[in-house]
Amino acid sequence: MKVQSPVLDGLMTPEMKKLTDIFEKYNFELRIAGGAVRDVLMDKTPHDIDFATTATPTQMKEMFTTEGIRMINMNGEKHGTITARIDDKENFEVTTLRIDVITDGRRAQVAFTTDWKIDANRRDLTINAMFLDFQWNLYDYFSGRQDLEDRRIRFVGDPTERIQEDYLRIMRYFRFFGRIADSNSVHEESALEAIRQNAHGLKNISGERLWMELSKILMGNFATSLMRTMVSCGVHTYLGLPECCNLDEFERVCEATEVTRCQVMTRLVALLSTDDQLYDLDNRIKLSNEEFSAGVFIVHNRDKQEGDGKLKFYQYLLVDTPGKQTKTMEHICDLLKYKNEPDLLEEFSKWTPPALPATGSDLIDMNIPRGPLFKLTLDEVRQVWKYSDFTLTKEELLEKIPEIFEKVKATPRKKSPKPKRKRRD
Repeated sequence: MKVQSPVLDGLMTPEMKKLTDIFEKYNFELRIAGGAVRDVLMDKTPHDIDFATTATPTQMKEMFTTEGIRMINMNGEKHGTITARIDDKENFEVTTLRIDVITDGRRAQVAFTTDWKIDANRRDLTINAMFLDFQWNLYDYFSGRQDLEDRRIRFVGDPTERIQEDYLRIMRYFRFFGRIADSNSVHEESALEAIRQNAHGLKNISGERLWMELSKILMGNFATSLMRTMVSCGVHTYLGLPECCNLDEFERVCEATEVTRCQVMTRLVALLSTDDQLYDLDNRIKLSNEEFSAGVFIVHNRDKQEGDGKLKFYQYLLVDTPGKQTKTMEHICDLLKYKNEPDLLEEFSKWTPPALPATGSDLIDMNIPRGPLFKLTLDEVRQVWKYSDFTLTKEELLEKIPEIFEKVKATPRKKSPKPKRKRRD
């Protein structure tokens, strides 16, 4: 079947043409594979193009060496992948057609084949199991094109077999549903039953890989319904989420952030009720430091009483939060998106925080001794300035410093609690 798409006009670069000519010269078949074919059929320009071939890795190495083509990143060779760098401009990953001989639910020992349908049969979803040659002929062994047109997500062949070959396919199923499906799409019960029966396999998948998939699901289409389905299938607990996720709150936050752009943590923490649940989740999926701090900020501040002056509450929160002010402002903006406060968000975003008129240098000039009391004194100066609604001048603050210092000296100091989380660099 011939494919016609405006995307194809710009797909064949001079470097890709050189690659295809080499394979043709040595009588090996070469085709575009998987996700790039899916994107072309949707008239989207592929970001990454993977290639499949009947040539073995050894044959590819011999061929590229003879043609003077540099090969890089040889780590993929045992899985059948050779990366060729053409004219020092473009890298091409080419993988030999494969059969999975032994799988452990994540990685497979493979044997090579020249049968395109057998290779397609080991892929996860029908929409990802198609090939395209360079006359733009489509090779579709499992009705992937029709599924794409119908916005239907199906596993290739038996869902249980596909999942047990690689349990991460459970997450990929939900991610692609959010990406491809439309409002009329439904899940096939056979797929959901296979997911229910095999969700336990996710416990052996690395947290980083799970988070990579989950974050895309949370920010994609149909996030609310997909999360409800994942919970009903028992997937969520293997991701580090609590047994009882707050699905109603998650739905509210997703609706509130449908138009307004937000960070993924803004949605994720809606599923959580306590900061302990956030720590448990972090232990499983290994959040970055920035993601973790963004989540903690929302969880700690979302239920605080704002009082009558809402804008003032968030201005004070900015001053009271340690760390970089620009980052705290971002966190507060995400908190306001979480709380669905668009007018307040706009007002706060337009506010430029004034700089504290009195500085550490001023305290040094006034002979305030360096050490813990120095920092506490400066912090208290900031509080006095804050409660004046940022109106006190430098001179007025300097007059108050001796009194502030005496007050700080007389105040018993509390030990800071040890952090629950060891921060990663």
